[in-house]
Amino acid sequence: RIRARYPGIHPSQLPIRYAGYSSCFRKEAGSHGRDTLGIFRVHQFEKVEQFCLTSPNGEDSWVMHEEMIKNSEDFYKMLNIPYQVVAIVSGALNDAAAKKYDLEGWFPASQTYRELVSCSNCTDYQSRKLEIRYGQKKINEQTKQYVHLLNSTLTATERTVCCILENYQKEDGVAVPDALQAFMGGKTFLPFKSKPASEAKGKKSKA
Repeated sequence: RIRARYPGIHPSQLPIRYAGYSSCFRKEAGSHGRDTLGIFRVHQFEKVEQFCLTSPNGEDSWVMHEEMIKNSEDFYKMLNIPYQVVAIVSGALNDAAAKKYDLEGWFPASQTYRELVSCSNCTDYQSRKLEIRYGQKKINEQTKQYVHLLNSTLTATERTVCCILENYQKEDGVAVPDALQAFMGGKTFLPFKSKPASEAKGKKSKA
C-alpha cells in the first residue's frame, strides 16, 4: 500500500508523520515461561504507534528519532509513570533497525523496569524493499536515494494499564492519574469492591 502511494516523494513533502492505532497479535503469550500470567504479555493487544518518513540526507532521521522517543517520554510523564530510556546494544538489534531505544516503565510489584515502548530508526532498510524513493533520480546521479523510515510505540494499552495499576494502587483501591480524570467522568479514585455478601457468608459457614 505504501509503495503504491509513494513511488517517489518530493523533498518538500518531508518529513511525513503518521499516527496509527491497531489491534496486534503475537503467537506466544509468555516469553520462555516468563510473563505467562496476567495481561502484561498476551496473544492480542491494542497499540498506538508513530510512523515517520524523512530525508535520507544529513541528520534528519536521527533528529526525528530523538523527537519520537521524546513524544513517548512526554506521554508517560503526563501519566506520572517512573521510566528509563535504554539504547539497545547493536548486537541485539534486528536487521531493520540502525538504532533503537526502549522506554521501560517502573513496576513496583516486581521492583523492576519493563519495556513499554520500542523506538527504531530503520534508515533505508525498509524503504529499499518497498521502493519508496527520495525524489527522482537525476541523470548525473549514480544511485537512487530512498527515504528513511522510523517507527515508535506510543502506548500498548494492556501494558500501560498494568503499569498504572501498580504505580497508583492504594490499600483500598486505585487512584486515577490526573491526566485521565477527565476521561473517567471526573473520578479521582476507584475503590476495590468488597466481596459479595453471599460469598463472604459461604466462607464463614464453612469455617
